Amino acid sequence: MTQLHHALLFLASLLLFCPPTWQQFHHPQRISPIDLAALRDIKNSLTDLSSHAGTNFFSTWDFSAPDPCSYFAGVTCSVEPRSVSGQRVTTLTLGTGLSDSPGLSGSLSPSISNLTELTQLILFSGIVTGPIPSQLGSLKNLRVISLTKNRLTGAIPETLLTLPNLHTLDLSCNQLAGPVADLSGLTQLRVLVLASNRLYGDLPELPAQLLHLDLKNNALSGTLPNRMPLTLRYLSASMNSMWGPLNGLESLSELVYLDLSMNRFSGTIPPSLFRPSLSSMLLQRNNLSGGVPPSLLPNPSSPPSISVSSYGSGSIVDLSHNFLTGDISSVLAGVETLFLNNNRLVGPVPEEYVNSVYSGSTKTLYLQHNYITRFPLEPGSVLPESASVCLAYNCMVPRVGLTACPASVGGQLSRPLHQCSVFNNGSSIVVQCSGAHGPTR
Repeated sequence: MTQLHHALLFLASLLLFCPPTWQQFHHPQRISPIDLAALRDIKNSLTDLSSHAGTNFFSTWDFSAPDPCSYFAGVTCSVEPRSVSGQRVTTLTLGTGLSDSPGLSGSLSPSISNLTELTQLILFSGIVTGPIPSQLGSLKNLRVISLTKNRLTGAIPETLLTLPNLHTLDLSCNQLAGPVADLSGLTQLRVLVLASNRLYGDLPELPAQLLHLDLKNNALSGTLPNRMPLTLRYLSASMNSMWGPLNGLESLSELVYLDLSMNRFSGTIPPSLFRPSLSSMLLQRNNLSGGVPPSLLPNPSSPPSISVSSYGSGSIVDLSHNFLTGDISSVLAGVETLFLNNNRLVGPVPEEYVNSVYSGSTKTLYLQHNYITRFPLEPGSVLPESASVCLAYNCMVPRVGLTACPASVGGQLSRPLHQCSVFNNGSSIVVQCSGAHGPTR
């Protein structure tokens, strides 16, 4: 006991006069030497363009720091117990993403592929140039690749299109060129954004479980695939050179946003697309023909097949600048922003549209450049100030308040009489109106 007592006293004196340092109790987490070397290469290949003092993204990347996983901006490491080799980088975010930051310049180092535990790779907007390293295809744990709003060039590496766990691939707003290779190998992909590049060729086969597809502003051609992913909720391929019918969209019952504007699509619009759950349908500036399906009369024993009052706030349908014919259907009454202008629609405007404008449900209704004969507005009625209704250049003289039109419409309020007498679209349709000098009959 005496020896034990002396030993305890000796230890106590050591603690009193030689207290342990913080470092003796706290062992900083070591990062893997391989990952540390990769981060050094990544920093050397990029430059922060910000000229404001203290806003340099790499200012925290001090390679003498004891714990890079805690200090380096944009770096997140694994939370598992430290292994012999050290902690591994799991998330790499390059750039601040601040609106007033010019971002990074330089190029992406192939050394990123040495971060073999990486699950997310994000590059914020800047002027990073050069190709996307094909070596990224070796990062089998990657779930998110987002390299947007830079100046990346070359083709999309085919190695990326076989990553087994990839959930989101966003390469938008770059200068990538070439065809899009087969995407069917991305079995976990849910979000694909390739907008605003220089991609061309046909649209390849798409992953079966895709939810979000954005291909706008490229040079893609060909037709829509016969089999589109039934899970799609967002589809945009506007500002391309695609053509053919829209039949491939008939079975996409989950769609809530559709934008195929400014292409060369032709044929009729599938009736299944006229439903309130598809609250954004943008098909303007194509070669679409046929008519809008008629409103279905409600069955006394069951709800109507199509509700004309449930489109709701924020809904938008743009079918302008096509070759649509026939009477105006009431199916789209209730749409908040509706463009049917620059078609070949005939006859009077259904009262449902007038009521929708009166109630404030419809705020924008563009019907100019058609062959419309009447807008059933009661004498003395005044539309809400928030409503924009344009009926210029039809087979009628629009009343005051129905000419809230864009400047592109021109100054002619109605069509010449000879254009309204007979409009031929496969069969003769007689439309009578008085031109610009009297009431519509």
